[in-house]
Amino acid sequence: MSRQQQAVEQARKAFQTGRSKELAYRINQLKNLRRLLSEKQADIVDALKNDLYKSENGTQLYEMIGLEGEINLAVDRLAEWAAPRPVEKNLLTIADEVFIQPEPLGVVLIIGAWNYPWAVTLQPLIGAIAAGNAAVVKPSEVSAHTAKVMEELLPLYLDKEMYPVVTGGVPETQELLLQRFDHVFYTGNSTVGKLVMEAAARHLTPVTLELGGKSPCYIDKDCDLSIACRRITWGKYVNCGQTCIAPDYILCEPSIQDRVIDEITKCIKEFYTDDPKTCTDYGRIINQRHFKRLMALMEGSSVAVGGDTDESQCYIAPTVLKGVMANSKVMQEEIFGPLLPIITVDGMEEAISFINQREKPLALYVFSSNNKVIRQMISETSSGALLANDCLVHYTISDLPFGGVGNSGMGCYHGKYTFDQLSHLRSCLIKKLNMEGVNQMRYPPHTTKKLQWARLFLLKQVNLGRLRKVAKVAMLAVLAAFIVQRFLR
Repeated sequence: MSRQQQAVEQARKAFQTGRSKELAYRINQLKNLRRLLSEKQADIVDALKNDLYKSENGTQLYEMIGLEGEINLAVDRLAEWAAPRPVEKNLLTIADEVFIQPEPLGVVLIIGAWNYPWAVTLQPLIGAIAAGNAAVVKPSEVSAHTAKVMEELLPLYLDKEMYPVVTGGVPETQELLLQRFDHVFYTGNSTVGKLVMEAAARHLTPVTLELGGKSPCYIDKDCDLSIACRRITWGKYVNCGQTCIAPDYILCEPSIQDRVIDEITKCIKEFYTDDPKTCTDYGRIINQRHFKRLMALMEGSSVAVGGDTDESQCYIAPTVLKGVMANSKVMQEEIFGPLLPIITVDGMEEAISFINQREKPLALYVFSSNNKVIRQMISETSSGALLANDCLVHYTISDLPFGGVGNSGMGCYHGKYTFDQLSHLRSCLIKKLNMEGVNQMRYPPHTTKKLQWARLFLLKQVNLGRLRKVAKVAMLAVLAAFIVQRFLR
């Protein structure tokens, strides 16, 4: 039996003990995970420094704070999320107990990504624990230092039988995907996403695919370009552009292109100094393979800002490209790096057409002071998320489902959405063995009269909440009448 098979069998045996169904167990595991993030900060920071040149404060801001918030939310709301959920009844079921009961799926496979290796690996794990599942955690081998630290630390704080960590590269991942899981949660690119979905289909295993794509950024000529470009610059170059929801390219009218370039240039200097290479808050490309890929994408486009590189350090300066066409190399795949192409369009209609001719993106950004422009962009395009006048920040809101559509992914997570994604929402109806006369309408022979009664009982929805309010008002009215009568005597 391979190491991967052993991990899955171990997790399944642990799940079958039933201990993860207890809410107290889940809360304890979540608190242990929170303790890990607090007590082992130094190890986490060092690993991310080695993998992506992330600063200590950058690690806290972009990885740790969000995880702490997700854990706190899950601990505080778990009893509410896991409780039976009442549903509307019809007349036929008005005397019955009808509800939805969330229950664990079983063993979940979580395949993490390398760009935010703690955030995008542990956020699904938080939901898996909260929902009562076992989980096999597979961190990305690309962020090798982080994967090693995760492999060492998670078993020290979590139930290592219930939540085993499996490391390795493509062969290990392929071996994992041969096993039967109850859900697969994958974060990465669409090419691998298709392979994950194909492997899961052999076992009829449901999947959540958090992918990416080319997220467009339309700038309206009448907006405040200074503020717009400041927010775009931050959203694009954080983590050296290696963010799945980073603005991939800008769409704007030719009349404002030079001003956009000037404003972004100012912001780059403000954020990362005149020499970003020496700035502790500016990262590096994950490895030389991706460095060379990005260098090839620049071919055929003019560098308007930046362009400096150092292959030995996997360094590419914050770069803006102009003279970019729809068929340019940089427009043929998700960039996932610090290159920002500008494509000129003749107004919003052409921008919408350009967006709609391509795969649906994970995020779509529109900068405008005109609410009609924003509403038209919402109504005439499709994307995983749409943000007006900012970038990335929707990821921080636990009440917003985070996920793609079409080529940018399927399924969603964050907060309660992760809990529901990794739960089976079981339909439950409990009847009593009485009132059999009501059931006569469904038993043969099927007469016209029975059909009439069936239509009434099945199609008439009963709003119990409204009935309770009416009953309460009626009782108050009776009470008031009684009091008035007493005083009138």
